[in-house]
Amino acid sequence: MTDDYLWIETVEALQALCVELGASEWLALDTEFMRERTYYPKLCLVQVATERLVACVDVLALPSLDPLLAVLDDARILKVLHSARQDLEIFFNLNGRVPAPLFDTQLAASFAGFPDQAGYATVVQGVLGVNLEKSHTRADWTRRPLLPAVRQYAADDVRYLREIYPRLKHKLESQQRMGWLDTETARLTDPATYRPDPDNAWQKLRGLQRLKPRQLATAKALAAWREHTAMQSDLPRQWVLKDEVLTDIAKQLPAGMDELRAVRGLAESVLNKHAEEWLGLIAMARGEAKTLPAPQRLNAAQEALVDALMSVLRLQGAAAGVSPVQLASRAELEQLVRGARDVPVLQGWRLETAGRALLQLLEGKTALGVKDGNLDIQPQK
Repeated sequence: MTDDYLWIETVEALQALCVELGASEWLALDTEFMRERTYYPKLCLVQVATERLVACVDVLALPSLDPLLAVLDDARILKVLHSARQDLEIFFNLNGRVPAPLFDTQLAASFAGFPDQAGYATVVQGVLGVNLEKSHTRADWTRRPLLPAVRQYAADDVRYLREIYPRLKHKLESQQRMGWLDTETARLTDPATYRPDPDNAWQKLRGLQRLKPRQLATAKALAAWREHTAMQSDLPRQWVLKDEVLTDIAKQLPAGMDELRAVRGLAESVLNKHAEEWLGLIAMARGEAKTLPAPQRLNAAQEALVDALMSVLRLQGAAAGVSPVQLASRAELEQLVRGARDVPVLQGWRLETAGRALLQLLEGKTALGVKDGNLDIQPQK
């Protein structure tokens, strides 16, 4: 124990802490973990805070986190996290459940005038005027004992989180935007968000837009194989097969061992271990490619319309004090231009904030013009 936070490393201390936490209406929550050498994150530390206390739970010193997990599963207690997705994924991996209900201060800040995905230190400085120490962001959380300064750094992650929470909540309530936050956190607390989906792993790859159908089918098959392999071996997916090597294989479509050897970045030991599987996947992708629609690129007029929609999005975001990225991505706007209407920007709070203005431009009811030297949305005559 120190003067300003509890260090929990015994079963008895954890049980006593959880009794205290269980009596709270809300608690601030954070985790420290390592993932550099594994597919699944290795949880090392859990930090919690209420109005009365700050505590760090040394996961590596305890045989079980069951008392704490029971508190996190209690639907009567609100959990306050910053950029919650990775933390929630860890708890889902532990017991198949996601702590809820949730208040994500990063999301809340984005609705309160902060940039999209603002870091914890940025929000703390903006809300409280406190400049946080950043020298331990790359600490080795598996090390024991942790240095006192590292422990203090971890404790501060929830110490100030409990202070920014009521202020952000008050601001969203005054702006009548709590409903916005509830909509976004519903997705974050859905267990389906954290279930690995190897069949869709290819969507995280870059540079696939110009691939032909058979190349794309090969990239999908290889990405699914890599995800399964990384999960089974608990290794980072990049250790199994790097993105650039995977996409090069998909582009070159090697038909045999010699052609595989020509792909840059493949070690002979890796080739000998996996070549037969890869060649089989490439061959299978030939048949699947026939079922894939040919990619349709936007023409020049459509690209110009997407640019105009982006301008409208920025104007609407600025008017609402919300980052345009929170409203829609360029990919969504491309879908709108292609005729899609089942997209997030045309649903819920996004529809009211920006979606209607986008539709009016698409339907020719408004146009972009200049007023007082600034870009402006004007009714069409």
